[in-house]
Amino acid sequence: MIVNPQSFNYRLIIGSLIVAVTVLTVFSFTSYKSIVAHQQFLEQEKKLVQSELSQMITRYDDVSVSNDLISSQLEDAKSRTKATLDSLTSLRSDLSTLSKFKKQLYALKEKTKSIFITVDSLEEVNRYLKEEKQVAYNQLEEQKKTNVSLLKENKLLEKNIEKGSQLTANSFRAKGFENFFGKKRSSNKAKRVHTIEVCFTLAENTLAEAGEKELYVQILNPKNNVVSDQGVINFGNSSLIYSSKELIQYNNDVLEVCLDVDADIDERPLSSGTYYISIFNEDKKLGSTQVQLK
Repeated sequence: MIVNPQSFNYRLIIGSLIVAVTVLTVFSFTSYKSIVAHQQFLEQEKKLVQSELSQMITRYDDVSVSNDLISSQLEDAKSRTKATLDSLTSLRSDLSTLSKFKKQLYALKEKTKSIFITVDSLEEVNRYLKEEKQVAYNQLEEQKKTNVSLLKENKLLEKNIEKGSQLTANSFRAKGFENFFGKKRSSNKAKRVHTIEVCFTLAENTLAEAGEKELYVQILNPKNNVVSDQGVINFGNSSLIYSSKELIQYNNDVLEVCLDVDADIDERPLSSGTYYISIFNEDKKLGSTQVQLK
């Protein structure tokens, strides 16, 4: 068999080219897969950094502090984080870029960590202060309740003292008298009686204020008219039409008191019937009695 050298050379060249193309194709495919894998890795890393930055921004939004300095630091850190996220989103992903942003992310995380440690410390202090405030508020409320209770007790005590310091009287009695030659003579005949004598006993009272006391006598005749009308005395919202007024000296001891009420000339002779007699110290009624005239 005769082999043509020229044909053999062509075959050798073609074979070599096929091998070269095959090797080049395999290499290109491998390189492409490597590049795609590398690019996917970079994209994944970029997404991780973006996610961490987004989480940091969300955490900034969730924090609210009243301290102006810390609030300013949080706002500054939030602005830097947003700027970093925006820059990362707009740039192409490559190894140097990601390395740069990872360094920025680390720095931001360290800054954020420092700020949040301060925030946590402030929150702890605020919690303590709120607890102290609540304790103080509860104590104040308890004190208010105690004060209200004491105030009620004081008012009750004042009323009891006021009541206990008032004059009290007993043993009320009354008699009619006629004027018999310049002297008083007991009588129960209405047409003869000129004077009605009222006697009573003021009780001992160490709580009462000693000194001059005003006593008022009111005598009502059978027709319910005031005998020997001396006018009206007012005590605040109340008033009294009285028959006689007497000033006595009271020294906190038992005191026997007798008062005479003379009938006016135009009232004589007195009508037969029952005469009702009441004794007052200012607007307080001390007691009453009655006398029957025939």
